[in-house]
Amino acid sequence: MSISVAGRVVLITGAAMGMGRLYAERAVREGAAAVVLWDLNAEALADTAAALRELGAAAVHPYTVDVASLPEITDTAAQVIREAGVPDILINNAGIVRGKYFWEHTPAADIDAVMQINTLAPMQITRAFLPGMIERRTPARILNVASASGTLSVPKMSVYTASKWAVIGWSDSLRLELNESGNGHVCVTTLIPSYIKTGMFEGARGPLLTPLMEPEYVVDKAWEALLAGKARLQLPWTVALGSALRNVLPQPAWDVVAGRVFKVYQSMDHFTGRKPAASTDETAPKETTQA
Repeated sequence: MSISVAGRVVLITGAAMGMGRLYAERAVREGAAAVVLWDLNAEALADTAAALRELGAAAVHPYTVDVASLPEITDTAAQVIREAGVPDILINNAGIVRGKYFWEHTPAADIDAVMQINTLAPMQITRAFLPGMIERRTPARILNVASASGTLSVPKMSVYTASKWAVIGWSDSLRLELNESGNGHVCVTTLIPSYIKTGMFEGARGPLLTPLMEPEYVVDKAWEALLAGKARLQLPWTVALGSALRNVLPQPAWDVVAGRVFKVYQSMDHFTGRKPAASTDETAPKETTQA
């Protein structure tokens, strides 16, 4: 059953820029009662909040928060509940990427940061709000942004890939648990996109028949799936195809198909990423985005 955003509270992480901001703009245009923005970049966050108010937002609540920190998540979630209420719609959009061989990752700035922001943060943020969403007994929605690399192994993206595999498994398990426990009014959607033109994967090349997607297109499709309570959205269609082939082909055959035919294994060969900046919607050590 699809729901309307009108009159509801929407919370978005990684909301200051990129797709996070697009989700926020969409919420305002559709009449959200309040739009709650989480991001580490205070300056960009203030700019986005001001733009949303000019767009006609009923209420905007920006919070500067590092989603890699559990204490900050806990404290800010409590503040959100006091000031805006329990979110009706939660979009776990924040994430970072490291494009290098595994042995080139540093333990803290790379491995810990990717796992904390991409995997643990969506879990902890959802855990902070989910009891209230369950107790309220009104339709609620959660969107967890994963990645196509969470379904297929990709060289020079090992930690990022691991983080997104975990998100997919957790997100879909949560969906099943809510349904099984009689709390199906809270629907969980897992977004599994290939590369998106946000700058996060600057230099990456899409596999065969998988062009880099426009952010607006992905947001439109994800928004539609979220409100409808759809379990999973894979974009574009080749993501589902690749996942299916990976599951049926023997490993040597799949390596040939992925490496020589679809060029999945070469997609990060020319990766540069966005130049470092203090943003929570891009790719510096504390920056976050989608995909």
